[in-house]
Amino acid sequence: MLRYIIKRILSLIPVVFLITVMLFTLLKIMPGDPVRMMLNPGLKAEHYKAAYDAMTIKLGLDKSYPEQYVRWIGNTFQGELGWSTLHNRPVKDAIKEPLKNTIILNIFVIILELAITLPVGIKCAVKRGTRYDNFWQVFSLITYSMPSFFIALSLIFILAIRLRWLPPGGMPLTIHGRNFAYYLSWLKYMALPIITLTIISLAGTIRYVRNAMIDALTQDYIRTARSKGLSEKVVIYSHAFRNALIPVSTIIIGAIFSLFYGAAITETVFAWNGIGHVLVKGLSNRDFMLVISMNLFFAMLSIIANFVADITYGLVDPRIKLE
Repeated sequence: MLRYIIKRILSLIPVVFLITVMLFTLLKIMPGDPVRMMLNPGLKAEHYKAAYDAMTIKLGLDKSYPEQYVRWIGNTFQGELGWSTLHNRPVKDAIKEPLKNTIILNIFVIILELAITLPVGIKCAVKRGTRYDNFWQVFSLITYSMPSFFIALSLIFILAIRLRWLPPGGMPLTIHGRNFAYYLSWLKYMALPIITLTIISLAGTIRYVRNAMIDALTQDYIRTARSKGLSEKVVIYSHAFRNALIPVSTIIIGAIFSLFYGAAITETVFAWNGIGHVLVKGLSNRDFMLVISMNLFFAMLSIIANFVADITYGLVDPRIKLE
């Protein structure tokens, strides 16, 4: 196991290097001048030139591209992600609060997703071909085909505008302090984004769990368990479901790491101050360092998630030997 982990880590080094080179290259070919965006356009010509040169030196843009790349990588490993021109403060400070908001939102989404998809997927596999199964199959196809902004706008129109049950978007206000009523208001503001993200995530996960259970229920050990006279509940949950969890573990790991990803479209529609919403604003305002830092962050999360999934898959499936 240790040997396999070391080999996998070593194999990821060139992948990380290529990702950083690609991101740095994209940063340099993007239109616009980050120095000009950080300066006051109202400065007089002679002062503007001096300020421009000073900022260029401060950001290291007077160096060659290889030197800039090495400096960027070194600063990134030290936790210095650069300066956000949109928020006029360090990138790590600009994303701290949105990252927390995204994690809080996605915790509820993951809990709801697993609480719904696992029992529904199992029941669909057990009652394959029935009305119950057909309903969820149609539901999965419809929700999988609908874009997230359509679901979000529909929920806003029905629940926020027509019925006035929930606020259409935004964040809880801190005018009256962070008391119990403030934290309770989080549930109201989070409700529509949570429902939207849960509906989007249900479609693929239900079908994945269903197919994994159908495959498990057709195996020889299931027929052997039934021939021994075991109850159907024991056969389904103690035998079939435990083995169906092997491929489903990949989905669960992906869901855990998705805590940090955010949902750009959904967060933008609901004006939720999450990491996805911040990324969209950064792209719109050409905030170069924020965009490249967030893309590097997402890329590293994907690499780590795949690495953990590989290790977990080998641990939960005894047929796979990690050599």
